[in-house]
Amino acid sequence: PPRPPPPPAASAPSTPAPAAPKAAAAPAPTSAAPAAPAAPAAADAGARTETRVPMTRLRKRIAERLKASQNTNALLTTYNEVDMSNLMDLRNQFKDAFLEKHGAKLGFMSAFVKASATALKDIPSVNATIVDNEETVYYDYVDISVAVGTPKGLVTPVLRDVQTMNFADIEKEIASLGKQARDGTLAIDQLAGGTFTISNGGVYGSLLSSPIVNPPQSAILGMHGIQKRPVVGPNDSIVVRPMMYIALTYDHRLIDGREAVTFLRRIKDIVEN
Repeated sequence: PPRPPPPPAASAPSTPAPAAPKAAAAPAPTSAAPAAPAAPAAADAGARTETRVPMTRLRKRIAERLKASQNTNALLTTYNEVDMSNLMDLRNQFKDAFLEKHGAKLGFMSAFVKASATALKDIPSVNATIVDNEETVYYDYVDISVAVGTPKGLVTPVLRDVQTMNFADIEKEIASLGKQARDGTLAIDQLAGGTFTISNGGVYGSLLSSPIVNPPQSAILGMHGIQKRPVVGPNDSIVVRPMMYIALTYDHRLIDGREAVTFLRRIKDIVEN
């Protein structure tokens, strides 16, 4: 008698049976499941990661040459500063006429290139190189490598026979070589054979640096940013002038300190006057 009849027991499961499909309607939360990865993404934002990228052939070559320069040459750097007032006034006065006549902008680089050509003729040891630690080669011509930054790295196309070029020739050639460098269309012979290098870190905002000699050359001139600074003027007056620091890094095995300082002073005098 206490035992429950079979029919009620069978009807009891049949009542919850309809509820089972309703429970299956709970896929709504499963549709929100894709939002769950947001939490790991937040964690990745603060994670410490590393990325390894193979060096390009150009970057490897640059690294090899710069390290070879440090390992082989006895590098020393001397500094000076240039009052850019006269050169800036000259540029402001003639830049429009220069552009109209020659189709090239008149910049500061041409003045330093011409000043370097003159100073290299005056101080021949700066325009020379050591070969196999046995001989010194002095060049009767001036081929100046101009450092140009590109997306792939630094390249130094060469201005040939600068001693025969005028300001317009220099500016046109620098513009042409710079465009080819950025486009990646420079030929190998346009990068080889310089006797001296000029690097202008001022275009990136550098105030002072010690450039590394571009082997097998024996010296490199570093130009820097122009800043207004108080200097001593006529009759001991204090005046504000646009000043640029310049640096000459040289191979002390070949170039003595006297020659290096004289060379840099010569460039200063030419540019200022």
